[in-house]
Amino acid sequence: MRSIGETARDSGLGVSALRFYDRSGVLVPDRVDPVSGYRWYGPEQLEEARLLARLRRAGMPLADIRLVLAGWSGEDTVLVRQLLRAHLRRLEAGLADARSEFSAVRALLAHREKTMTSIRTDAAARVDVPGAGLAAALDAVRFAASADPELPMLGGVLFDIEGDALRVVATDRYRLAVGHAVTAGHDGPRVQVIVPSPLADAMRALLADGDTSARLTVEDGRVALEAGDRQTAGRCLDHDFPDYRRLVRLPAGRRAVVDVPAFREALETGPVRERDGGGADLSVLAVTADGVVSVCGDGDGDGDGGDRVAVNREFLLDALAAGGGERVVLELGAPTAPLAVRRTDSEETFSLLMPVRLES
Repeated sequence: MRSIGETARDSGLGVSALRFYDRSGVLVPDRVDPVSGYRWYGPEQLEEARLLARLRRAGMPLADIRLVLAGWSGEDTVLVRQLLRAHLRRLEAGLADARSEFSAVRALLAHREKTMTSIRTDAAARVDVPGAGLAAALDAVRFAASADPELPMLGGVLFDIEGDALRVVATDRYRLAVGHAVTAGHDGPRVQVIVPSPLADAMRALLADGDTSARLTVEDGRVALEAGDRQTAGRCLDHDFPDYRRLVRLPAGRRAVVDVPAFREALETGPVRERDGGGADLSVLAVTADGVVSVCGDGDGDGDGGDRVAVNREFLLDALAAGGGERVVLELGAPTAPLAVRRTDSEETFSLLMPVRLES
């Protein structure tokens, strides 16, 4: 017999994925310890687990996978072959449809690019900003910056200077964070530049003391930060950044103030779900009408009339750490709306986490 940890390691499925597939009746362990509840898998189930991992990577629905596994060890494999062919045809048809739609979108984009006017990124700006304020803003967003080489425009932190405000923004598509700092000395047009992540980290290190005033200078595609007698500088990324202001316009949801240490412990020790198809551990949250947030298990209800929202647990833990305080405000809307994590002392510093669809 193999333990659930050994089966996970040798099959490529996570432990939480194996638990999910057990609860779903897709791959039920041969034996479950009646006292500890620990799962044990038979030797032949390793092959089934590896097959399951391959089929999920290919995007086959769970309903079909159940039938494939049921017929895998039998003598008649006609049904298995039919299911594989049917899924392959669906994938091919979906790819053809996607190519057609993408071609139409590219044509629309080409037409739009001829008429659109980008926000000026070549304007010069020189502003003074409290070191502690800029440090806190960078701490609030750095975790959300992308490391995907296919999306270089997201591989940094957007510095958005407008009036007496400096907003710093980072996103990797699955999460978005906005920080805010008050500035002085800028009376020109709005200026936006993308600061590469390594340079943003160097700026944060320069502000380690936190008490000094800093001067931020943008000129000729370069950005520099001076704090006391120290300076760091470098070139900005030559890319456009998404219009984050459109992304943060959300309908109001239920709000709840949570104690960060207690909530973190509830997330780390509480139940997790595996999304359909495997991947990261998910935490399912619900907030009641009286503002109590709970981490839900499979058998839990939907809260007091509220919807449940599933999010990447690691991303949520990062957002809590970036909140920078003992308490944060969680805002939960519909299951398809992002989860907002807001600071209690500033409505303008927050992060958004995209929800994950659960297998129904």
